[in-house]
Amino acid sequence: MKPAFERVLIVEDEAPFRRAIARNLEARGCEVQEAETADEALQRIAAAAPDLILLDINLPGKNGWDVLRELRARGTPIPTVIVSAVRCSPERLAEFQPLGYLPKPFPLEALLEIVDGRSREDQSYATATSDRREETA
Repeated sequence: MKPAFERVLIVEDEAPFRRAIARNLEARGCEVQEAETADEALQRIAAAAPDLILLDINLPGKNGWDVLRELRARGTPIPTVIVSAVRCSPERLAEFQPLGYLPKPFPLEALLEIVDGRSREDQSYATATSDRREETA
């Protein structure tokens, strides 16, 4: 089965987590790029826009919300899934309208369903557990 999103950019500062997701997506036939920082992500997007961004919020320097603000300012809408340990408020999700929100830790199958285009609506905008950190930006 061909994934719904073939070119995926993973923006995540934790290298082992980023590589694990990349390996799983590559095994499903995705072309994966990786970025460790917001600036690196914006450079990669400018060079070749992906079909989907998997975006952490807590990044060194600028945060994930800054990436989404910059893409909005550039007029470059790209479907995005927030994958973060940061608790995302409903207001922030409404502001940026990501394709989905998967609070860490999340089942890998939930992410793979989104990439494959078979996600259920009840998986998008998942509610973070109360023990997660509140967003800071």
